[in-house]
Amino acid sequence: MNQDYVYASDQPVGRLSNLYIVADGMGGHNAGDLASRCTVETMVDYIAGASEKFPISILKSAVEAANDAVLAKAAQDKSLEGMGTTVVAATVWENCLYVANVGDSRLYLVGEEIDQITVDHSLVEEMVRAGQLAREAARSHPEKNIITRAVGVGGRVKIDLFDVNLGPEDRILLCTDGLTNMVDDGEICRTVRKEPSLETAARRLVALANQNGGKDNISVVLAQPAEG
Repeated sequence: MNQDYVYASDQPVGRLSNLYIVADGMGGHNAGDLASRCTVETMVDYIAGASEKFPISILKSAVEAANDAVLAKAAQDKSLEGMGTTVVAATVWENCLYVANVGDSRLYLVGEEIDQITVDHSLVEEMVRAGQLAREAARSHPEKNIITRAVGVGGRVKIDLFDVNLGPEDRILLCTDGLTNMVDDGEICRTVRKEPSLETAARRLVALANQNGGKDNISVVLAQPAEG
């Protein structure tokens, strides 16, 4: 079952000039699928009518609205209790990238090198940062899929927010852990850099993840701001 849900628009959504979202649901039966879809659809609807002035405020409020929506759906059906989802969302505004993140889906900037902008909200990441686990061992750790923050699992959701200046060659990559658990950052960087087409690069990344085992759903969004 595919519990990932993706949205990508190069056209304006409400006050935002563009919008990219990736979510990876969790929960039994159809719950994870519903949580990720509800989150993305709620965010898009909220952003379309948002009155906030600044992109980062719009993204933050949209994630909060999605958290409320997932909680409300779970409250209506006991079989959905405990469902939740990761989410990473981004928009480009005047050569600046704005990002909101909850969970372990990631956003990278790929230019001369690859730079992970988001920080995983996961048990393994906490162990790495505490010096209890080597970074190299994290990808194969048996508890690597345990996340410490998610949309829809509590009355308030803690959101990481970022703003990053974009370089002229930067490509923006949003993805679920179905990619990053199977393909290391170096290979992701080489693949994105060598492919002239964003679509070709994205398809190649998915193919690599499948070749390396494909143990989870693989979702990839690649975007590159137009010059000027």
